[in-house]
Amino acid sequence: MTLLSTLLAFVIALSLLITFHEFGHYLVARWSGVKVLRFSIGFGRPVYKRKWGQDQTEWVVAAIPLGGYVKMLDEREGSVPRHELTRAFNRQPVLKRFAIVAAGPLANFLLAILLYWALFVVGVTGMKPVLGDIQPMTLAATAGLHVGETITKIDNQPVATWQDVRLVLLDRAVDRDATVRLEVMAENGVIHKRTLDLSTLHPDELNADFLGKIGLSVYRPVLTSVIGQVIAGSAADKTGLQAEDEILAIDGKEILYWDEVVSEIRASPERELEIEVLRDKSVMKLILVPEKAREDQSEIGKAGIAPKIEHAALENLLITISYSPFTALVKAIAKTWDMTYFTLRMLGKMMTGDVSLKNVSGPITIADYAGQSAQMGIVAYLGFLALVSVSLGVLNLLPIPVLDGGHLMYYVIEMIRGAPLSERVMEIGHQIGMGLLVTLMLFALHNDLLRLISG
Repeated sequence: MTLLSTLLAFVIALSLLITFHEFGHYLVARWSGVKVLRFSIGFGRPVYKRKWGQDQTEWVVAAIPLGGYVKMLDEREGSVPRHELTRAFNRQPVLKRFAIVAAGPLANFLLAILLYWALFVVGVTGMKPVLGDIQPMTLAATAGLHVGETITKIDNQPVATWQDVRLVLLDRAVDRDATVRLEVMAENGVIHKRTLDLSTLHPDELNADFLGKIGLSVYRPVLTSVIGQVIAGSAADKTGLQAEDEILAIDGKEILYWDEVVSEIRASPERELEIEVLRDKSVMKLILVPEKAREDQSEIGKAGIAPKIEHAALENLLITISYSPFTALVKAIAKTWDMTYFTLRMLGKMMTGDVSLKNVSGPITIADYAGQSAQMGIVAYLGFLALVSVSLGVLNLLPIPVLDGGHLMYYVIEMIRGAPLSERVMEIGHQIGMGLLVTLMLFALHNDLLRLISG
């Protein structure tokens, strides 16, 4: 995935999410009789603008695509003609103002529902939760799990894919004293019950490699040492390795399976390896120098090759889940609710220290995920958009001044008091909110840079 395509996927994602969010504000403002002066996607200097509609609303696309806003007629931001006072935002009843502000985050939840609905109708393909090698001395090994078993239920909740397994186990793991009951099916069809104790997991272990920390891995069919793909510009490409080459030996050591190829290359960053390959019934020797990369604070070698996979064996490990349009809508609403609840739980656990703050991601990580999901295809990209849309909706509902949730908090106080807070109090709240938001952004960027440096 090139930097340009990653940036393009990121900008498209941001633009769609921000547009939907701001359009929620815009529509409810119009329905409430409030005049909208400007609808802007992005900040900074406009690169495109046009006035349109009965109110001559200015539609703007600005240079910095990291947000947006809807500017409404408001006496606090400028003089308002007497004949338009009834259309000023600040003159509206508190319930109308509440609805206009709440419409942005709610639009993000609606977008997530629409995206999940489309995915459930078309069909989502995932890996069946068939267990690969169980690492010794891990929680999975202690639970008595074995390679080849398929996880069918977690605490009586059916799971169909590895994504389901990861989400449910992560949800249970944030409860520090969690003991999980698994139902697994052996290769002969016999059902077994296992107990997985997650209480010893450290908050720092609830990260991207969460399942690996438990000792779980995806089952992979035994692969021969035949190369299926060589990445352009990689160390293998520069060496002259080609697809369909069969690796016979590395530094004189006989090679039979792909795992052995991976093991030798990972252990040899920037070290010359003599590769003996079979190509078109002829044996030849090449010198490969694996590139150095970092993984979990250690250096490993990478060659840029992938194994040849028998598609029939792979298809047996895949499952496609789809529903009728109505059932898909019900499932989409439930999925959006589950992800919203899970996001709020994770935020709460971060504040209490039960989940590491290292899980907070910023624009660099989000852009990376956007690029990776786009490379995987439209289904993965839409799933990414739905997840980020939920996160954006939750973030904007947090009771932090300058965010939508902060304004909603002010309106609730106004309903209770019977009068709005003073301008001075709201100004102080605005300054505090900006400080919190900037701190959060800097912290997220710090985490992004650490991930980038550590590979």
